[in-house]
Amino acid sequence: MRKVKPASAWASLPLLAALLTGAATLSACGAQIDRHGHVFIDVDLDQIKPGMSKKEVETVLGSPDTTSTIGGDAFYYISTTQKTVAFFKPYEIDRQVIAVYFDGRQTVRDVAHYGKKDGIVVNYYKGETPARGKDLTLLEQIFGNIANRRKLKGSTPSGGAGNPAGIPGI
Repeated sequence: MRKVKPASAWASLPLLAALLTGAATLSACGAQIDRHGHVFIDVDLDQIKPGMSKKEVETVLGSPDTTSTIGGDAFYYISTTQKTVAFFKPYEIDRQVIAVYFDGRQTVRDVAHYGKKDGIVVNYYKGETPARGKDLTLLEQIFGNIANRRKLKGSTPSGGAGNPAGIPGI
């Protein structure tokens, strides 16, 4: 019968190091949640009732993120939650907008709750404004400038000798 020697503690050290390195690498890829804007508390939102003044609304919810005077006065309180995984671009997972509408007497007429599903996606055009003329490559620009300098050297304005209009270096 053959005896089996137990493995020494040093033999499992490389395996342990590899496992710890792998665990550290995977934990760095965990998601990060960021909240921006107002933090809404249900108790605060329940306090907003029709007939309250603007000052009372500001006392309960704080200063609005933005206001509107088009189509009636309104305060908007905005909250956004974004998720970021590792080095990737963050993406929005939740959005809440509380709109407090006021009547002509500057008192609360209505309170509306909007979420991400209520939003409208606006696609911005991220192109460049086209410029008139021809787009030249770097080599075309360099050799074009050399050709233009030769043309200028050959012309003689008002009988001058080789240097048009006194441009230095030509």
